[in-house]
Amino acid sequence: MSIIICPGIHESNLTESFKVGLLDMVFNGAIACNTANILIYPGKDVLVLSAFHILQFLRDRPSDQLKSPLIFISFSAGVVGAIGAACLWQLLGGRVKAFIAIDGWGVPLQGNFPIHRISHDYFTHWSSCLLGSGQNNFYAQPAVDHLSMWRCLATSRSASVLQTVQGCWVDSSIGISPPKGRLTAAEFLLMLLKRYEAN
Repeated sequence: MSIIICPGIHESNLTESFKVGLLDMVFNGAIACNTANILIYPGKDVLVLSAFHILQFLRDRPSDQLKSPLIFISFSAGVVGAIGAACLWQLLGGRVKAFIAIDGWGVPLQGNFPIHRISHDYFTHWSSCLLGSGQNNFYAQPAVDHLSMWRCLATSRSASVLQTVQGCWVDSSIGISPPKGRLTAAEFLLMLLKRYEAN
């Protein structure tokens, strides 16, 4: 599977840490190593808001990097550009397997593909879902700060922040947590990636 990471407006080392953590999850036997292709959109500042620039980045990749359907993982302001790029990619004949928005507060999310939100607190979850979400979403409980949802590894690399962020898995179609709804942000993200690897 191909994963395109669309970061927000923040230090690039946070995105590198996120990628390292994602690779750790993928390569620690959770997902077949040879099926993962992770790309990071390199846009900075206001370019993270540009669906056109993200789409251009995708179209500039060798075709073998994008032969499989894409999973978009976006954060904060990057959700704005990423949702537009995902819709355009699909209109141009590409396939979007899933769209995962991490703390995309205030960003309307609509598309002809599965959409999931991961939020740093209940208010962000509740108010963002009014603007569109899929069935399976996650919010941190207790709440954490905004960047903690993106920051993947602690400075010591001994513990993943995403592995320690506890929260609730919510099925927004019925408004309640499924059985065993308490889990970590990392477990929720891994659950989604496993689901889309299998389908």
